[in-house]
Amino acid sequence: MFPISRLTTFLIVAVLCLSANAEPMSLDRIVAVVNKSVITENELSTRVQTVVQNFARQKVSPPADDVLRRQVLDRMVNERVQADFAADTGLRVDDRQLDQTVERIAEQNKLSLPQFRQALEKEGTSFKTFREQIRQDLLLQRLREREVDSRVFVTDVEVDQYLTANKDAAHAEQEYKLSHILVAIPEGAAPDVVAQRGQRAETALRALTSGKPFAEVAAGFSDAGDALQGGDLGWRSAGRLPPLFLEAVNPLEAGQHTSILRSPAGFHIIQLNEKRQRDGKEVVRQTHARHLLVKVNELTSDTDAKQRISEIRDRLVNGLDFAEQAKLHSEDGSASKGGDLDWISPGDTVPDFEQAMNALNPGDISQPVRTQFGWHLIQVIERRDQDVTLDREKVRVRTELRERKADEQFEDWSRQMRDQAFVELRLDEK
Repeated sequence: MFPISRLTTFLIVAVLCLSANAEPMSLDRIVAVVNKSVITENELSTRVQTVVQNFARQKVSPPADDVLRRQVLDRMVNERVQADFAADTGLRVDDRQLDQTVERIAEQNKLSLPQFRQALEKEGTSFKTFREQIRQDLLLQRLREREVDSRVFVTDVEVDQYLTANKDAAHAEQEYKLSHILVAIPEGAAPDVVAQRGQRAETALRALTSGKPFAEVAAGFSDAGDALQGGDLGWRSAGRLPPLFLEAVNPLEAGQHTSILRSPAGFHIIQLNEKRQRDGKEVVRQTHARHLLVKVNELTSDTDAKQRISEIRDRLVNGLDFAEQAKLHSEDGSASKGGDLDWISPGDTVPDFEQAMNALNPGDISQPVRTQFGWHLIQVIERRDQDVTLDREKVRVRTELRERKADEQFEDWSRQMRDQAFVELRLDEK
């Protein structure tokens, strides 16, 4: 990509700010050039205001204004680099998807869309600005899913190795609520650059030792994506933590932080906020059931499907065998097995199906049940209490190992994207 010259960027902003019939107005100064686009002073100030409001909600003091502005600008540059890459590769978020997301956010806040809009504007946030920020958040989330998350895999061997290695470890069932600071090292950095980044980490550590709140120091020094949220990592299980972090965090008491840790990504400081123990044994009530499904589609209307399933139920009540009827009429993959679904744990089926199934006694046949798949008849065969600890543990470990890999690979990918982009910072220019 060709960088924008200073004259070109000046002309761009001048055209935006002046017109033949407009009153004279001050130019919106450019604070960064990213590939072929710019970030302006007004854009930076708007984002800083939002970050300050978020700190206020968390009752955390923000860092000094100049430090905060640099941190916010650095975050905006990373976002712009990734958004440019998304646009160049054809990734988009259309207005319909955006509207649905904004409506869902309003619902989560128990507000109608007009009420939510008023609440934002009362806080000094333009609804248009908020909407476009959500569009960018969705875009970057999908970009990460496409470029990183979809390419991360965890093998059965990795799961078994983790379970074996942690079989007798006391921390295997531990969960940690953490905050962290990352002082990143650019890929292929020269020794003097590494030394400078190390000094920055030392400065952050001294600030913590002197009593400054961790969230404030993280906001001022961390290069991680959560820096402007005070470095909050939330709850992390032992399996989701790299061994380097787990070894350093495990001996800590709540409120304590580690010394400086070095990884390929850079220098880290981690604070333990809370620690908790998971219940090791998990017993669930399982149901052995079978079902018969008539789908609703272009050829079969909802009314016709319900009528068919009702007629089949009448035949079952009058003595026909459920398994035989399922083999003849069910449009589900289980039809060849007489509709047998084997043992079902809570959460294995959609809510409407599970609710109807749970209301049945063994041997009972349900009334017609509507789900997103069509119309069902359900018969409960038997129930049992089953220890699913090992099965659930394998699922949990696989998820945690995958999340850890994805986090590490995303940090590497983000750093590479930034290194490959043209970035010129002009925050200090007047």
